[in-house]
Amino acid sequence: KMGIDVIALPKSHVPPYLEKFKSDQYVSAGSLFEPDFEKIYELKPDLIIISPRQAKSYEEFIKIAPTLYVETDSNDYINSFKKNIMTLGKIFEKEDFVNKEFKALEESINSINKKVTEAGKRAVVIMVNDGALSVFGKGSRFDSIYKEFGFGQADENIEVSNHGQSISFEYIAEKDPEYIFVVDRGAVVGGNVSAKQVLENDIVKEASAYKNGNIIYLDSFAWYVSTGGFGSTAIMVEDVMKATE
Repeated sequence: KMGIDVIALPKSHVPPYLEKFKSDQYVSAGSLFEPDFEKIYELKPDLIIISPRQAKSYEEFIKIAPTLYVETDSNDYINSFKKNIMTLGKIFEKEDFVNKEFKALEESINSINKKVTEAGKRAVVIMVNDGALSVFGKGSRFDSIYKEFGFGQADENIEVSNHGQSISFEYIAEKDPEYIFVVDRGAVVGGNVSAKQVLENDIVKEASAYKNGNIIYLDSFAWYVSTGGFGSTAIMVEDVMKATE
Protein backbone atom coordinates (compact mmCIF):
# COMPACT_ATOMS: atom_id res chain seq x y z
CA LYS A 1 0.00 0.00 0.00
CA MET A 2 2.88 2.36 0.80
CA GLY A 3 4.91 1.25 -2.21
CA ILE A 4 7.72 -0.29 -0.14
CA ASP A 5 9.60 -3.25 -1.61
CA VAL A 6 9.03 -6.58 0.12
CA ILE A 7 11.67 -9.21 -0.56
CA ALA A 8 10.26 -12.19 1.36
CA LEU A 9 7.18 -13.35 3.24
CA PRO A 10 5.47 -16.55 4.41
CA LYS A 11 3.74 -17.76 1.24
CA SER A 12 1.69 -20.62 2.67
CA HIS A 13 -1.49 -18.63 3.45
CA VAL A 14 -1.36 -15.57 1.18
CA PRO A 15 -4.82 -13.93 1.07
CA PRO A 16 -6.47 -13.50 -2.36
CA TYR A 17 -6.19 -9.70 -2.12
CA LEU A 18 -2.39 -10.09 -1.82
CA GLU A 19 -2.20 -12.58 -4.68
CA LYS A 20 0.74 -10.83 -6.36
CA PHE A 21 3.03 -11.93 -3.51
CA LYS A 22 2.64 -15.55 -4.60
CA SER A 23 4.83 -14.88 -7.64
CA ASP A 24 8.45 -16.06 -7.89
CA GLN A 25 9.54 -12.42 -7.57
CA TYR A 26 9.08 -12.84 -3.81
CA VAL A 27 11.03 -15.35 -1.73
CA SER A 28 9.28 -17.71 0.67
CA ALA A 29 10.44 -16.96 4.22
CA GLY A 30 8.96 -20.16 5.66
CA SER A 31 5.48 -20.67 7.09
CA LEU A 32 3.44 -18.49 9.44
CA PHE A 33 4.69 -20.43 12.45
CA GLU A 34 8.02 -21.81 11.19
CA PRO A 35 10.29 -19.15 9.67
CA ASP A 36 13.11 -20.23 7.35
CA PHE A 37 15.94 -18.55 9.26
CA GLU A 38 18.66 -19.68 6.84
CA LYS A 39 16.83 -18.13 3.90
CA ILE A 40 16.09 -14.92 5.82
CA TYR A 41 19.76 -14.64 6.83
CA GLU A 42 20.88 -15.06 3.21
CA LEU A 43 18.58 -12.22 2.10
CA LYS A 44 20.23 -9.74 4.50
CA PRO A 45 17.05 -7.69 5.08
CA ASP A 46 17.17 -4.14 6.45
CA LEU A 47 14.05 -4.77 8.51
CA ILE A 48 12.03 -7.79 9.61
CA ILE A 49 8.37 -7.29 10.57
CA ILE A 50 6.68 -9.98 12.66
CA SER A 51 3.31 -10.49 14.35
CA PRO A 52 2.13 -12.74 17.23
CA ARG A 53 2.44 -15.94 15.19
CA GLN A 54 6.22 -15.40 15.07
CA ALA A 55 6.67 -13.75 18.49
CA LYS A 56 8.38 -16.75 20.10
CA SER A 57 11.18 -16.43 17.51
CA TYR A 58 11.89 -12.75 18.17
CA GLU A 59 15.34 -13.41 19.68
CA GLU A 60 16.33 -15.34 16.55
CA PHE A 61 15.12 -12.60 14.24
CA ILE A 62 17.03 -9.79 15.93
CA LYS A 63 20.27 -11.71 15.40
CA ILE A 64 19.67 -11.23 11.66
CA ALA A 65 18.28 -7.68 11.40
CA PRO A 66 16.31 -5.01 13.30
CA THR A 67 12.91 -6.58 14.01
CA LEU A 68 9.60 -4.78 14.46
CA TYR A 69 6.90 -6.63 16.38
CA VAL A 70 3.37 -5.51 15.52
CA GLU A 71 0.28 -6.78 17.29
CA THR A 72 -3.38 -5.89 16.89
CA ASP A 73 -5.39 -5.74 20.10
CA SER A 74 -8.79 -7.28 19.33
CA ASN A 75 -10.29 -5.31 22.25
CA ASP A 76 -8.99 -2.01 20.85
CA TYR A 77 -8.67 -2.79 17.17
CA ILE A 78 -8.71 0.64 15.57
CA ASN A 79 -6.24 2.26 17.99
CA SER A 80 -3.76 -0.62 17.84
CA PHE A 81 -4.09 -0.71 14.04
CA LYS A 82 -3.42 3.04 13.95
CA LYS A 83 -0.37 2.71 16.19
CA ASN A 84 1.11 -0.01 13.95
CA ILE A 85 0.60 1.79 10.65
CA MET A 86 1.82 5.09 12.08
CA THR A 87 4.99 3.32 13.22
CA LEU A 88 5.48 1.92 9.71
CA GLY A 89 4.76 5.34 8.22
CA LYS A 90 7.46 6.86 10.39
CA ILE A 91 10.01 4.16 9.52
CA PHE A 92 9.44 4.52 5.78
CA GLU A 93 8.83 8.30 5.84
CA LYS A 94 5.24 7.90 4.63
CA GLU A 95 3.49 9.57 7.55
CA ASP A 96 1.31 11.93 5.49
CA PHE A 97 0.13 9.06 3.29
CA VAL A 98 -0.65 6.87 6.31
CA ASN A 99 -2.57 9.67 8.04
CA LYS A 100 -4.72 10.26 4.96
CA GLU A 101 -5.49 6.55 4.48
CA PHE A 102 -6.27 6.05 8.15
CA LYS A 103 -8.66 9.01 8.31
CA ALA A 104 -10.64 7.64 5.35
CA LEU A 105 -11.03 4.26 7.07
CA GLU A 106 -11.88 5.87 10.41
CA GLU A 107 -14.60 8.00 8.83
CA SER A 108 -16.19 4.91 7.27
CA ILE A 109 -16.08 3.01 10.57
CA ASN A 110 -17.59 5.93 12.49
CA SER A 111 -20.35 6.26 9.88
CA ILE A 112 -21.24 2.57 10.17
CA ASN A 113 -21.12 2.70 13.97
CA LYS A 114 -23.51 5.66 14.09
CA LYS A 115 -25.98 3.98 11.76
CA VAL A 116 -25.89 0.62 13.58
CA THR A 117 -26.00 2.13 17.08
CA GLU A 118 -28.96 4.36 16.26
CA ALA A 119 -30.85 1.37 14.83
CA GLY A 120 -30.00 -0.77 17.89
CA LYS A 121 -29.03 -3.80 15.81
CA ARG A 122 -28.05 -7.03 17.62
CA ALA A 123 -25.60 -9.57 16.22
CA VAL A 124 -23.41 -12.58 16.82
CA VAL A 125 -20.21 -13.66 15.10
CA ILE A 126 -20.10 -17.36 14.28
CA MET A 127 -17.11 -19.34 13.09
CA VAL A 128 -17.81 -22.46 11.05
CA ASN A 129 -15.03 -25.02 11.05
CA ASP A 130 -15.88 -27.94 8.80
CA GLY A 131 -19.31 -28.46 10.36
CA ALA A 132 -18.56 -27.33 13.92
CA LEU A 133 -19.99 -24.00 15.10
CA SER A 134 -18.62 -21.55 17.66
CA VAL A 135 -19.83 -18.10 18.67
CA PHE A 136 -17.76 -15.04 19.55
CA GLY A 137 -18.88 -12.02 21.55
CA LYS A 138 -17.41 -8.88 23.10
CA GLY A 139 -13.81 -9.25 24.22
CA SER A 140 -13.12 -11.93 21.59
CA ARG A 141 -10.91 -11.82 18.50
CA PHE A 142 -13.93 -10.44 16.61
CA ASP A 143 -14.74 -7.73 19.15
CA SER A 144 -14.57 -5.07 16.42
CA ILE A 145 -18.07 -6.09 15.26
CA TYR A 146 -19.36 -4.87 18.61
CA LYS A 147 -16.93 -2.12 19.63
CA GLU A 148 -15.85 -0.50 16.36
CA PHE A 149 -18.94 -1.20 14.25
CA GLY A 150 -21.52 -0.75 17.02
CA PHE A 151 -23.57 -3.95 17.03
CA GLY A 152 -25.23 -5.02 20.27
CA GLN A 153 -24.50 -8.56 21.45
CA ALA A 154 -27.49 -10.87 20.93
CA ASP A 155 -26.30 -13.07 23.78
CA GLU A 156 -24.69 -11.27 26.72
CA ASN A 157 -23.31 -14.50 28.21
CA ILE A 158 -20.93 -15.66 25.47
CA GLU A 159 -17.84 -17.27 26.92
CA VAL A 160 -14.62 -15.55 25.78
CA SER A 161 -12.04 -17.98 24.41
CA ASN A 162 -9.59 -18.10 21.53
CA HIS A 163 -11.67 -20.63 19.58
CA GLY A 164 -15.08 -19.35 20.67
CA GLN A 165 -17.93 -21.00 22.53
CA SER A 166 -19.30 -24.16 20.92
CA ILE A 167 -22.94 -23.84 19.89
CA SER A 168 -25.68 -25.73 18.06
CA PHE A 169 -28.14 -24.68 15.35
CA GLU A 170 -30.79 -24.52 18.05
CA TYR A 171 -28.74 -21.83 19.81
CA ILE A 172 -29.11 -19.61 16.73
CA ALA A 173 -32.87 -20.13 16.67
CA GLU A 174 -33.13 -19.43 20.41
CA LYS A 175 -31.06 -16.20 20.45
CA ASP A 176 -32.44 -15.08 17.10
CA PRO A 177 -29.94 -12.28 16.36
CA GLU A 178 -30.85 -9.73 13.70
CA TYR A 179 -27.42 -10.18 12.10
CA ILE A 180 -25.19 -13.23 11.91
CA PHE A 181 -21.62 -12.57 10.79
CA VAL A 182 -19.91 -15.75 9.61
CA VAL A 183 -16.22 -16.59 9.43
CA ASP A 184 -15.56 -19.73 7.38
CA ARG A 185 -12.38 -21.17 8.89
CA GLY A 186 -12.52 -24.12 6.51
CA ALA A 187 -12.13 -21.75 3.56
CA VAL A 188 -8.71 -20.82 4.96
CA VAL A 189 -7.36 -24.12 6.27
CA GLY A 190 -9.04 -26.41 3.73
CA GLY A 191 -12.35 -27.79 4.98
CA ASN A 192 -14.64 -30.32 3.29
CA VAL A 193 -17.84 -28.26 3.46
CA SER A 194 -18.48 -24.53 3.19
CA ALA A 195 -20.00 -22.44 5.97
CA LYS A 196 -23.00 -21.74 3.75
CA GLN A 197 -23.65 -25.47 3.29
CA VAL A 198 -23.45 -26.04 7.03
CA LEU A 199 -25.49 -23.05 8.20
CA GLU A 200 -28.37 -22.80 5.78
CA ASN A 201 -30.49 -25.66 7.09
CA ASP A 202 -34.14 -25.88 8.14
CA ILE A 203 -33.44 -24.70 11.71
CA VAL A 204 -31.38 -21.64 10.76
CA LYS A 205 -33.80 -20.74 7.98
CA GLU A 206 -36.38 -19.99 10.66
CA ALA A 207 -34.12 -17.32 12.19
CA SER A 208 -34.77 -13.61 11.54
CA ALA A 209 -31.27 -13.08 10.15
CA TYR A 210 -31.87 -15.65 7.40
CA LYS A 211 -35.37 -14.42 6.55
CA ASN A 212 -34.15 -10.82 6.28
CA GLY A 213 -31.01 -11.65 4.28
CA ASN A 214 -28.73 -10.72 7.17
CA ILE A 215 -26.46 -13.74 7.34
CA ILE A 216 -23.21 -12.08 6.30
CA TYR A 217 -20.30 -14.24 5.11
CA LEU A 218 -17.17 -12.31 5.98
CA ASP A 219 -13.86 -12.46 4.11
CA SER A 220 -12.22 -15.21 6.17
CA PHE A 221 -8.67 -14.25 5.23
CA ALA A 222 -9.11 -10.60 6.21
CA TRP A 223 -10.92 -11.38 9.47
CA TYR A 224 -9.02 -14.49 10.55
CA VAL A 225 -5.56 -14.66 8.94
CA SER A 226 -4.29 -11.20 8.02
CA THR A 227 -6.15 -8.87 10.38
CA GLY A 228 -4.41 -5.57 11.09
CA GLY A 229 -3.22 -4.41 7.68
CA PHE A 230 -4.46 -1.64 5.39
CA GLY A 231 -5.94 -4.10 2.93
CA SER A 232 -7.59 -6.37 5.49
CA THR A 233 -9.06 -3.46 7.46
CA ALA A 234 -10.51 -1.96 4.28
CA ILE A 235 -12.11 -5.33 3.46
CA MET A 236 -13.52 -5.59 7.01
CA VAL A 237 -15.06 -2.15 6.65
CA GLU A 238 -16.48 -3.05 3.23
CA ASP A 239 -17.96 -6.34 4.55
CA VAL A 240 -19.86 -4.57 7.33
CA MET A 241 -20.82 -1.60 5.17
CA LYS A 242 -22.47 -3.92 2.63
CA ALA A 243 -24.30 -5.68 5.46
CA THR A 244 -25.84 -2.45 6.69
CA GLU A 245 -26.83 -0.90 3.37
